[in-house]
Amino acid sequence: MEINGLSVLLFKTNIRTATDKQFMTELMQQHEINQWTVDQEDVDCVLRIVSNEVQQADVIALLSLHGYNCEELT
Repeated sequence: MEINGLSVLLFKTNIRTATDKQFMTELMQQHEINQWTVDQEDVDCVLRIVSNEVQQADVIALLSLHGYNCEELT
């Protein structure tokens, strides 16, 4: 999906707690991912990233490396 020429990546995750979200904030800042959200009220805890520089496989690998479940939301 694209918005204003930027890619929108959607993932099903297990980012459920405030602690998880704080960790994601730090992780995203470290990797210079500035446009992202997590819908913790959704059953799939949807992670949404807007970027042209981040690849889907990289996000999945990064979150998996830190013990989170992450898969493409279709």
